[in-house]
Amino acid sequence: MTDQPNGLQTIADRHGVSLDAVRHLVRALEAGHGTMAQFNHPELGGFGQWSSGGMTMIGNMFDSGLKARVAALCGALADALPPAGFAERDGVSGAWWPRGLGRPATSGAQNGQRYAYFPHAQRVAVEADGQVAVYDTEGHHITGVSQQQGGTRSLRFSGPDGVIDLETLRRIDGDAAGQDEPSTPEPTPQPKPFTPEPLQRPEPAAPRPPSSADDVLATLERLAELQRKGVLTEGEFAAKKAELLARL
Repeated sequence: MTDQPNGLQTIADRHGVSLDAVRHLVRALEAGHGTMAQFNHPELGGFGQWSSGGMTMIGNMFDSGLKARVAALCGALADALPPAGFAERDGVSGAWWPRGLGRPATSGAQNGQRYAYFPHAQRVAVEADGQVAVYDTEGHHITGVSQQQGGTRSLRFSGPDGVIDLETLRRIDGDAAGQDEPSTPEPTPQPKPFTPEPLQRPEPAAPRPPSSADDVLATLERLAELQRKGVLTEGEFAAKKAELLARL
């Protein structure tokens, strides 16, 4: 099948949708390399996702008939999608994201914002109000966009590790948006000069204060008293007396 209006119109008529809805899905499938699509079209139930593994999700989750029709339409378009995409667009021309990022693995729109995910560069580009911002996914793997609750405009991505809020990703601006940021080498630690510890010299012992004569005489009197009481012998008293007198 070729990407001529009559070819796409045939598919649109077969599945009961407009040509615009079919072209919207074609672009989503090209962005997902024919294996997945993230779309946002009123005829397709609003925001939704489809993958070739059998997953189909639409905004109007209670309309099982519409869900089955969207799944069949996505399957038919994926089977007819050439390896290089339809001739109407090559998947890169007309891109709104920085050229250095290349071709996204997935892209889509939600809450008035467009996004494109580039796993090889670990980047996700978001366009809101005509302004494009690029964020570092920091090792996260993005597989789709979660359904928003509470009317918030913030994008919330989904992945194997759970939900990833856009506000938690680091924003990158300027020329670094389309390429990995160069890592800053850590400074080499410089060895500290060796400074020997000063030797601790022992403090000299304080000189023994000399004994005063009064102390010697008082001690002799106490020793004489002990000798009189028989506590000391005459020899012991004489030896102590000689020792004390030698200090004078």
